[in-house]
Amino acid sequence: MIQISPHAEAALTCTLDERSLYLRRLVLGSVRSAGRGHVGPALSLIEMVRVLYDDVLRIDPNSPRDPNRDRAILSKGHGCLALYALLADRGFFPLSELEGFCGPDSILGGHPEYGMVPGVEASTGALGHGLSIGVGLALAARMRERSYRTFVLLGDGEINEGSVWEAAMGAAKHGLDNLVAMIDYNKLQSYGPTDYVLPLEPLADKWRSFGFAVQELNGHDVGALRTVLKQVPAVPGKPTAIICHTVKGKGLPAAESNADWHHKNKLTDSELDAIRVAVGDF
Repeated sequence: MIQISPHAEAALTCTLDERSLYLRRLVLGSVRSAGRGHVGPALSLIEMVRVLYDDVLRIDPNSPRDPNRDRAILSKGHGCLALYALLADRGFFPLSELEGFCGPDSILGGHPEYGMVPGVEASTGALGHGLSIGVGLALAARMRERSYRTFVLLGDGEINEGSVWEAAMGAAKHGLDNLVAMIDYNKLQSYGPTDYVLPLEPLADKWRSFGFAVQELNGHDVGALRTVLKQVPAVPGKPTAIICHTVKGKGLPAAESNADWHHKNKLTDSELDAIRVAVGDF
């Protein structure tokens, strides 16, 4: 029998505040405009991305290439709608750009593209590469004697990829305590539960065995995320892994823990109604 973590149970019942609901309206408004998008993977990420951009990252939207800025890489690039919502809200580009998501003339594609979208640090979507890029950035910071930190957001299905664990070994070898891996542990990937596709447990012990200091929390609890992220590195001399227990599709009852909402090619009238009930009209 599968043990359910207290953090996972808390994620299921966690109440969303008005800012979290507002960001979901931005995401779902983009989906409605485009008629498509990865809904579930974006909604599980929102609090993780929100706390990074609201409270943690040293960044300036007016100088998105400042060499001393903190870096955040969305390795699970298909969750890009959450990132786009935060970047637009923080002023990296106009909010109106969200309405053109996946349009022929839009800067916002179905996966984030470096050089196209202000604030995007790496082109991602081919899963398993973000942590390797993060290791390179963290090493560069050390070599150039700069104080910036690098945060990499990974999907739980994504960490089936062996390249993730190669990068983890490299991070531990070099003692990159300026590197933080955040795992969106929603326990559901594109075609089934992670426990069925490729079991991950004991996940915290895996990261510890690869030389990371590990924190585990409810990934929708804004207060817990703030507390942990403001205390990194968790252990000096070690990279940090933060396992964020989340709910795929969080905040949209029809989508919660429902693999059918991993990606939508077209929203039906009933699905649009479900969105309006959850977050209000938009």
